[in-house]
Amino acid sequence: MTKKRLSIFASGSGSNAEKFFEHFKNHPQIEIVSVFTNNKSAGVIERADRFGIQHHVYNRTYWETGEQIIKILKEEEVDFIVLAGFMLLIPEKLVKEFSDKIFNIHPALLPKFGGQGMYGSNVHKAVKAAGETESGLTIHFVNEHYDEGKIIFQEKCQLEPTDSAEDIATKVLKLEHKNYPKVVEQEVLKSI
Repeated sequence: MTKKRLSIFASGSGSNAEKFFEHFKNHPQIEIVSVFTNNKSAGVIERADRFGIQHHVYNRTYWETGEQIIKILKEEEVDFIVLAGFMLLIPEKLVKEFSDKIFNIHPALLPKFGGQGMYGSNVHKAVKAAGETESGLTIHFVNEHYDEGKIIFQEKCQLEPTDSAEDIATKVLKLEHKNYPKVVEQEVLKSI
């Protein structure tokens, strides 16, 4: 049986990406074949190297059309894309080519605290400033608009009034590491 092939897109340290590398290391039906990054000094590169996963580094102009990226993904026979801390808007051409096959994780409960500029610590600061009593994560498919694709999974965590934005980030990251690979695995297995 042919395995489903995933590519991870990441811009930063790659802690979520590494959870995927570990989760799918000896998976009978799913494999990670590559990592794409727009940041030549991203920590995800070293993590990918440790797992023997090839990586591609591209500058912003390559992402503008997505054509070169699509060409490589087709050559690698990639079935699904996982965004793991990827900081650029996915080009429309790529979204259309991989419709309902690009996963993203958002560090809040969408539709709250989503949209352009709402990433990383910006999200947690906004949650704190709004006095929310809970936050969490949202895993969704990617469409042409930031954080507006079909929601696949959400999980909440309780917040204390004394929690700082950093405390919120820590709580949400634990949920991300626990859930993201498993939810993607369930969705990908549905396609087999």
